[in-house]
Amino acid sequence: MSEFGPTGIRAVIFDWAGTIVDHGSRAPMGVFVEAFKRFGVPVSIEEARAPMGLPKWDHIKAVGTAPRVAAAWEKAHRRPFADSDVDKIYEVFVPLNAEIIQRYADIMPGILPVVDELRARGIRIGSTTGYSREITDRMVPIAAAQGYRPDCVIKAGDVPSGRPTPLMMYKCFVELGVWPAAACVKVDDTIPGILEGVSAGSWTVGVTMTGNEVGLSEQDLASRSEAEQAELRARASEALRSAGAHYLIDGVRDLMPVIDDIEARLAAGERPDVETTPAPPAATAAI
Repeated sequence: MSEFGPTGIRAVIFDWAGTIVDHGSRAPMGVFVEAFKRFGVPVSIEEARAPMGLPKWDHIKAVGTAPRVAAAWEKAHRRPFADSDVDKIYEVFVPLNAEIIQRYADIMPGILPVVDELRARGIRIGSTTGYSREITDRMVPIAAAQGYRPDCVIKAGDVPSGRPTPLMMYKCFVELGVWPAAACVKVDDTIPGILEGVSAGSWTVGVTMTGNEVGLSEQDLASRSEAEQAELRARASEALRSAGAHYLIDGVRDLMPVIDDIEARLAAGERPDVETTPAPPAATAAI
């Protein structure tokens, strides 16, 4: 048997919000806005969304140190934004997000049949998230009740450094008992999540239309014209491609043709190198 096992791919490691649950990754947005507001500094949804995918403490720091927000903070508090301020905002953010996440934990349509097909092929299901344990522990049981039960859930705080480092991916490999990294696929809707997969040495699949880069509910997205949807797709695709995504899909429901293509490429001796890997079929290729 080759190092890649009977199917080629040994594991698919999914993100959560914007990829599996919470169409548009909307749950944290209002919470970020509210948390900063409580400290006298208004932030926009766009400013709150920009670092999505990072562990939430790091996300808060990224928002607070962005030039406009940092200037507003210094004006309001008469001193620069500091790590101690991140700690205070985080203390507000976590319980607020843990409460609201329960309203955004529905599995998106078409995902469970994909997960069932992966399992039928002997492929293990992992997951990583930028959510803390307190938030994730509210979300996971709701997803499980709907039929989504990954083989491992790696959360921010489970490793010394989260995204965009590969450490959550490495912990997934250990808990799933899978190797090498090139036999694993990371599926994510955020730039830090794609970078996480790239830095681990795995294939990466960027999720465009259901995720953070578009940021719309299923209903809001459906209400947009075809031209508007095409523009949103192009913008999201460019962002995820720039992070190194090997493939781009609208949502996880479209994943299986990508899995077939990766297995064919593995069988041909190809490995996931964003600099040198030739482009696969145009319908699913990002590079």
